[in-house]
Amino acid sequence: MDVLNKITKFVEEHHAQLVVVSKTYPPERLKEVYDQGIRIFGENKVQEILEKKEILPSDIQWHMIGHLQSNKVKQIVSFITLIHSVDSEKLLNEIQKQAKKIDRKVDVLLQMHIAMEETKFGLDENELKNILDNINSGKYSHVRIRGLMGMATFTEDENIVRNEFKTLKKIFDQTKLSLLHSSFDTLSMGMSGDYELAIEEGSNMVRIGSLIFGKRNYG
Repeated sequence: MDVLNKITKFVEEHHAQLVVVSKTYPPERLKEVYDQGIRIFGENKVQEILEKKEILPSDIQWHMIGHLQSNKVKQIVSFITLIHSVDSEKLLNEIQKQAKKIDRKVDVLLQMHIAMEETKFGLDENELKNILDNINSGKYSHVRIRGLMGMATFTEDENIVRNEFKTLKKIFDQTKLSLLHSSFDTLSMGMSGDYELAIEEGSNMVRIGSLIFGKRNYG
């Protein structure tokens, strides 16, 4: 667990938060990391969260970091700590609807599209503006917008990645100024291959999995 200790130390020194991305890894591997003091785990699929939640300690904070289908929201809304991947107004409306039913306020991040790859999910700036107008008008009584999330282009060109992170940080700062509430404080960007660069550019939450656990087996 030397790698985990190194990452944890770096993240803490820069006043950021580590989300250990545990998708595809079995519960026993998560328990090993849990025993090292980690309490925040990120998953991509609702079913995997539900299965692991039943087995693993109850004080784990589960983050949904993958694309979330609207029809799956009700399965996690009662316990999820943070949804990183709100990439449409339709999804945000569904979270509001399901959270209101159980009178719970759910923390979310708005996912922005900053990469060159069109396959990645995320809002554009016009969609973001529409959502922010609705937030300021009080539409989302049971959703707390905590910040933004984004994924950089998968490339070895550091300049491209850095510029994308800079872009998202600029949008984050502008958004923070435009909101009428003060809970907007989280910028989730940076993964195993670029987390140090992301933190340099202003990230205060990184999502790291394979660097800690090793290569994933998608079989």
